[in-house]
Amino acid sequence: MDTNKPLDIIIAGAGIAGLSAALALRRAGHLVRVFERTRALQPIGAAISVWPNGVKVLRALGLGVGMDVAAGTMNTMSYRDQGGHLMTRFALRPLYESVHERAKPIARTALQRLLLEAVDPAHVVLGAACVGYSQDADGVTVTLDDGEMHRADVFVVADGNRSGLRDQVAGVPVPRRYRGYVNWNGRIPVSRDLAEPDAWEQFVGEGKRVSLMPMGTGGHPGGRGGAIGEFYFFFDVPMTEAEADMPAETDPEQHRRALEMHFAGWAPQVKRLIERLDPETIARVAIYDTDPVPRMNDGRVVMIGDAAHAMAPDLGQGGCLAMEDAWLLARALDAGRHDDLPEALQIFAQARLPRVRQVIERARARAALLHGSDATATQAWYDELRTESGEGIIAGLHKTAVSGPFG
Repeated sequence: MDTNKPLDIIIAGAGIAGLSAALALRRAGHLVRVFERTRALQPIGAAISVWPNGVKVLRALGLGVGMDVAAGTMNTMSYRDQGGHLMTRFALRPLYESVHERAKPIARTALQRLLLEAVDPAHVVLGAACVGYSQDADGVTVTLDDGEMHRADVFVVADGNRSGLRDQVAGVPVPRRYRGYVNWNGRIPVSRDLAEPDAWEQFVGEGKRVSLMPMGTGGHPGGRGGAIGEFYFFFDVPMTEAEADMPAETDPEQHRRALEMHFAGWAPQVKRLIERLDPETIARVAIYDTDPVPRMNDGRVVMIGDAAHAMAPDLGQGGCLAMEDAWLLARALDAGRHDDLPEALQIFAQARLPRVRQVIERARARAALLHGSDATATQAWYDELRTESGEGIIAGLHKTAVSGPFG
C-alpha cells in the first residue's frame, strides 16, 4: 500500500458516529463516502448531552465555536423527589475546572447540522442502505440494498443501535437487550417555573425519572425557544418489555395521557411540563443496549458508535464514545502510520474494547439503579441523594471524562 496515498473509505450511516468519522477522516486527508439508509436525515431524540470527553473531540475537529454558540449552558445539577422537594443541588464548576472543559447539551438537529456542514453534504448519499460486504487482500466491496456494489480500502460500519451489519463484523449474533424502561423525550421553551435556565433538574421516585436540561438555541436565537433557548426533557418509566414494545400510538395525545397517568400527583413542575409539551413532537423509545461485542473489526471492516457498543443512555456517553471512536480511528489510519490496514484496524479495535465494555456495564448498572430493578437499592440511592454534596457524582463524571483520548 502506498502510505502517502489517501484511503478510499465508505461509511455506513450518517448519524453522530458516521458523520464524526467522516469529518475526522476527511480532516486526515482521506476520501470518504457516506451511505445513509434514510431519505432525509432525522435525528433520533431531541437532544444529546455532550460531556467534556466528547466536547474535546469536537473542538479538535474544528467544531468548538459552533458548539459554543448552539449548545446550552449547564452550571448546576439537582435532584428533587416526586413531590418537588429538593434532595441535592451542586455546581458543576469543579468538574469543568478539573477536566478543563464544559458539558455541552445540544439539540441533535443542531449537532447533526454542524457535522454535516463540516463534512460537506456532497459526500453523503441518502436513501442507500449498506446491507453486506465482502473483502479480499486488495480491498472491500460494500453491497447496497438495491444490489449496487462499491469498492473501498476500508469500510466503517456506523449504522446505529439497530445495525444490520453488527453480527457480520462481530462474527457472532449480538442480541439487543431490553434495559427495563421506556423514555419519552422532547423539547420545550425554557421557563423558570419549570427549572432555572442553567440547571439540570431531575425528579425521581418509584423508579421513574423526569429531567429538564438546558439545550441552548441550536444556533438560532430566533427559534421557538427565543434567545433564552429550550429545555431538553425526558420521562423514564419502568415497564415490561411487552408493554414497552406495544405498537406506536396513532394519536399523539396518547403520549400526554400516558404521562399524566404515570406521573399523577408528582411535583407542580412535572405537571406543568406535561400540560405544555407538544405531543406531536415527542419521541417514545424503549431502551435497549447490546452485550459487549467480542470484536469491533473484521479485516478491512470496522464498526463504531452504537453499531459497536449500543448502551443505555443513563451515563450520557453513547454519543461521546462515538466521537472518541471517530477521532481514534482517524489517528489509527493516519497516512504512513501502518502499511497493513487490517492490522491498523485491529489495533484500534483492541484498544477501544476495554473502554467501551466498561462504559456499557456502568450504564447498565446505572439504568438498573435509577429504574428500580432492585427496589431496595433504588430507595437506598434516593436516601443517599438527600445527603449528597455532589462530590461523589462529580468524581464519577470526572473519571469518565479523563478516560477519553484527550484526558
